[in-house]
Amino acid sequence: PIIVAINKMDLPTANPQDIKQRLANIGLNPEDWGGSTVMVEISAKKRTNLDKLLELVSIQAEMMELKANPDKMGSGIVIESRLDSQKGIVATVITESGTIKVGDPFVVGTSHGKVRALVNDRGARLERIGPSEPAELLGIGGQLPHAGDIFKIYATEKEARHVAEKRKLHKREESLIHQKHVSLLSLKSQVDQKLLKNLNVVLKTDVFGSLQAIKDSLEKLSNQEVAIRILHSGVGNITESDVLLAKASDAVIFGFHVDADSKVKEEAKASGVEIRTYKIIYDLIEDIKAAMSGLLEPEVVETVTGRAEIQQIFDLSSGKVAGSLVKEGKVVRGQPVRLLRGKDTVYTGKISGLKRFKEDVKEVEKGLECGILLEGYRNFQTGDILEAVTREERVRRIRPA
Repeated sequence: PIIVAINKMDLPTANPQDIKQRLANIGLNPEDWGGSTVMVEISAKKRTNLDKLLELVSIQAEMMELKANPDKMGSGIVIESRLDSQKGIVATVITESGTIKVGDPFVVGTSHGKVRALVNDRGARLERIGPSEPAELLGIGGQLPHAGDIFKIYATEKEARHVAEKRKLHKREESLIHQKHVSLLSLKSQVDQKLLKNLNVVLKTDVFGSLQAIKDSLEKLSNQEVAIRILHSGVGNITESDVLLAKASDAVIFGFHVDADSKVKEEAKASGVEIRTYKIIYDLIEDIKAAMSGLLEPEVVETVTGRAEIQQIFDLSSGKVAGSLVKEGKVVRGQPVRLLRGKDTVYTGKISGLKRFKEDVKEVEKGLECGILLEGYRNFQTGDILEAVTREERVRRIRPA
């Protein structure tokens, strides 16, 4: 069962009906629409309807007869993770079963460690947490865990280390297989898409959840002409190694809720590396879309400004001349043109010469006859239609694939 909390109802732009419609479109029909999905309109900021939400959660848990054994070795799930300059890796976990205690050996993802501290939402240190209790956990060594990773307590540090090493080995083997597969596909892709342009990006955020959300959004922006290459992504402030990577690969560094110290900023400035930091994900995505749009070839829009029908062919010392009648608009010397024979375009180029009664002229208006010479083309036929065009380049905007 799913309980949906529709937040930010204190805002004037709140539109719960729109949210409900979107959820209904993916199969989550609200109870008040005759469906089975419970939805509560809340405001976490104003604490509106939080009591109602908690009551519904309690009722649902009671109906499902949810139970957990607090005497087992604890296991849970990572809700969020971040890199703290003072504390190191900090993971917000919620216990699903058993009890997690300070000093317990554990494995999360491919990392292992010993629970160094447990901190609740008020900043108080705890000795243990039981089923359904959340806390910030310190003591993780190795890599930053991902949201959704399983956290599990083991009897000994030796056992935890062994499990973590096996996971690392398995992940490394999978990575090697994936790299070989990707390299072959990449080779074919480069042959098939020689014109593909890349926007190289180094991405740093404050927490893993934000990192994943931004990466997911960026992946949707790539299309057949421009692709985003995230060369490196991670949690924590922007470092000198990020700048070195960006310099070597002509990348832009994007940061969300992170910063760079003065030394790193000086290095970036000296290296010509741009660092852009944001507080709002929407602004970051829009700036990247604008940068990608700059890599797109402009759209060339053609407008027909004149049409002439070829009525006779003349032989001059300079070559064949198309005796024509301008039927629409005007034709201008040097203007881009295309020559139509029935439905086929037999020539594209430009007017190299334009004559009226053997005199060279610059342009000829509708209703007048003239002689037309085309650059590099002499195979005219009576009845051919000459279209004079103007070409305008327009900036294109990135659209997700």
